[in-house]
Amino acid sequence: MIGGTGALGPHVARALHERGHDVTLFHRGQHESALLSGIRHFRSPQAALPVLNFPAELLRGEFEIVIHMIPMGEADARTAAHTFAGRVQRLVALSRGDVYRAYGRFTGLEPGPVETGLLNEDSPLRKILYPYRAQAKSIDDLNYVYEKILVEREILGQALVPATILRLPKVYGPDGNQNLASVYGYRDRPGWRWTHGYVENVAAAIVLASVHPLAANQVFNVGEAYTPTISERLQTLPLSTVPRIEAEGHDFHHDIAYDTSRIREVLGYTEPVSYEQGLRRTLRAG
Repeated sequence: MIGGTGALGPHVARALHERGHDVTLFHRGQHESALLSGIRHFRSPQAALPVLNFPAELLRGEFEIVIHMIPMGEADARTAAHTFAGRVQRLVALSRGDVYRAYGRFTGLEPGPVETGLLNEDSPLRKILYPYRAQAKSIDDLNYVYEKILVEREILGQALVPATILRLPKVYGPDGNQNLASVYGYRDRPGWRWTHGYVENVAAAIVLASVHPLAANQVFNVGEAYTPTISERLQTLPLSTVPRIEAEGHDFHHDIAYDTSRIREVLGYTEPVSYEQGLRRTLRAG
């Protein structure tokens, strides 16, 4: 696993370890997790974002699967693709729903009419690249190089190793987004829909897609089977003082709601943690 010490990665590593896999995390060593006992660590400053080099000592190891938890853009995705092509049996990269054209229209990055319905893996992608470059303070800022569309192109574009792309939802759980700001912050947008995923459920999807033979050379949306409106979510949540998110310039007629049927039908994915239980665990931590 490239990266894997943030809010999501430890759950992926632990789930793989519990399934009997030998797991190695390549990271800087600046964050550790109690979930990672029994996991091999390879700590190196070369694991800083974006990851553009891999130590020779690491590459002397034999790996069947590489899961890139933190690809940022074209350069680091190309580095991973070139480094591990021909060395491993599967290369997995995490992407996001901001690749979709609907997201570009939602944020005002791209013009165009409202796109109704759910976003599936074949929905149109943005034509305008680098969605956060305007927020970058310099060319060294990660927002300057961030582009998951280019990550997907590089990972899927090589032919020497089967690849899998996972487009993740907004993740929440005890170690990240635990105040559910991505819900409470939009209380003034009751009809808007944004696909979320409890951290252990998202981790389970990553593990399944990483080892399942039918996931090779495929793209999968990950997230809830049904995306509730903000109003529907708030009906099951206690009151909160989380500040409102203004999101100036965003068009909330555009939902960012995924169709997640492909990973369910092709790979047999189901959530190990119910929606209600995930919320309870998250709120206890928040």
